[in-house]
Amino acid sequence: MAKQKNQRVTKKRSVKKALVLDRLRYEEAQTVLRRLLTAHPELLSETRQIAESLLSEVNFEGVADEVEEAVRDVGLDELGSRAGEHSWGYTEPSEAAWELLEECVSPFIEDMKRQFELGLDAEALEICKGVVLGLYRVRNDQSDDVLQWAPDFPVNTAAHTLTMWHDGGKKKTAGGSRRKQRVFPPDYVIEFVPEWEELIDRV
Repeated sequence: MAKQKNQRVTKKRSVKKALVLDRLRYEEAQTVLRRLLTAHPELLSETRQIAESLLSEVNFEGVADEVEEAVRDVGLDELGSRAGEHSWGYTEPSEAAWELLEECVSPFIEDMKRQFELGLDAEALEICKGVVLGLYRVRNDQSDDVLQWAPDFPVNTAAHTLTMWHDGGKKKTAGGSRRKQRVFPPDYVIEFVPEWEELIDRV
């Protein structure tokens, strides 16, 4: 009986310890990982492989879904609280709409830049394709939502994202800095964003 009780207590403590890991904040989890690798450097190679595998798990359709959802989720209530008179002055509804929508899309663009910094060009392209497709899906949704105050946001932000992608692979050479030539996949354009073919060609 005592043995069974001890087993239950031990199991309960193990579950509690496992829950501690689940409840860690982002910064705390980073600290735990760094300390673990310092104590066990033999795990560094395996940890790097897992990180690279995780970063490569990106596809444009998934990114497009997230971008579309993020843009559509911006509500008129948020616009109302951002626009109008404030203690620091007046904010036009169109300006507030752009700010809110940019805040939705900027994390994806930053993620694309991060992939470039890590040398993951294929993954950066997937993110770029996803952002462009997500914006393409909402290009005409300007009836009763925030996009009515920023009708040019999808096309302008798509152009900005494409420019960032095109310029994201600058590589140093013996003769100085030279831009790596990047060509957006024409088959993708025709199949998924045909109305923006001219825009993409210009960029």
